[in-house]
Amino acid sequence: MEREKNLLIVGAGQYGYVAKETADAISDYNRISFIDNSSSLAIGKTDELELFLGDYANAFVAIGNSSIRLKILDDLDELGYQLVTLIHPTAYVSPSAKIGGGCIVEPNAVVHSNVSIGSGCLISAGAVINHNAIVEDGCHIDCNATVSARSVVKVGTKVDCGQVYKSEAVYV
Repeated sequence: MEREKNLLIVGAGQYGYVAKETADAISDYNRISFIDNSSSLAIGKTDELELFLGDYANAFVAIGNSSIRLKILDDLDELGYQLVTLIHPTAYVSPSAKIGGGCIVEPNAVVHSNVSIGSGCLISAGAVINHNAIVEDGCHIDCNATVSARSVVKVGTKVDCGQVYKSEAVYV
């Protein structure tokens, strides 16, 4: 079925371009289109998501604001879209890691052993999430940031570029 190989990206801004280029690198999609309320590149607006179900089975939310990102992910899920996770071919994701729906793991990022990542997370280029860490829903681990082993990154947290994030260790 054609729609199974089509991807709808909500957000045509900076994260949208990153998501599109990552999806292109994966080579799983025949057609990739944008939904955005203010971009001429978009084929529709966010209040029209239901109209595209016939042509697009898969969706990804590329919006920086975590609360908006998570809300739109919920809306897409309720409508019946498959919430895809985009993992760039140059990223390393351990076989024991668990990544929720609607996430992106950008080029050269590392998601190590026994890591758990919630839904709607952005793992930017060069980020490292060390073993046994937990990254809850809606987080953004920015470029070259490190999440220390056994740390917990709480819902909606942004770990800035180059930052080392440590929390009280959990034993997973």
